[in-house]
Amino acid sequence: MGLLSIIRKIKKKEKEMRILMVGLDNSGKTTIVLKMNGEDTSVISPTLGFNIKTIIYQKYTLNIWDVGGQKTIRSYWRNYFEQTDGLVWVVDSSDLRRLDDCKMELDSLLKEERLAGSSLLILANKQDIQGALTPEEIGKVLNLESMDKSRHWKIVGCSAYTGEGLLEGFDWLVQDIASRIYMLD
Repeated sequence: MGLLSIIRKIKKKEKEMRILMVGLDNSGKTTIVLKMNGEDTSVISPTLGFNIKTIIYQKYTLNIWDVGGQKTIRSYWRNYFEQTDGLVWVVDSSDLRRLDDCKMELDSLLKEERLAGSSLLILANKQDIQGALTPEEIGKVLNLESMDKSRHWKIVGCSAYTGEGLLEGFDWLVQDIASRIYMLD
């Protein structure tokens, strides 16, 4: 019995999913994780490095790796790719000046071999801010339609501040991962 099959058996028994949450700095990653866990979101400082949150969601245990998005630490993202089941890319829909940077970083992330099988949830965050682009507009800017057809992905508009859209996004992500890993038992 190989190591990979042992890991799969353990994951199957414990129904665990490893979620990597990335995006540019100030896109709302930490706020989303705290909101999903019902924690206080009034005071949040930039993530330098990473935070790991374990959340019981439906009948699964989600280990969410919330990794800082500052330009100086993006090169370290690759250290977190191993055994990622789901990738959450958070976009600040109101930060129009950095959308090209956002597209470039996402494109380079999706070329990573170790992330090839993971489901991709794009959260178009800050929909509660006037002037924010819609999920459809974000999808066009990120050129999502041209993505490799084998990748499972979905874009959802949300607000980390109000919580709107977060459950819809995570419901899709968890079901998509479960259908691949656990064959929906």
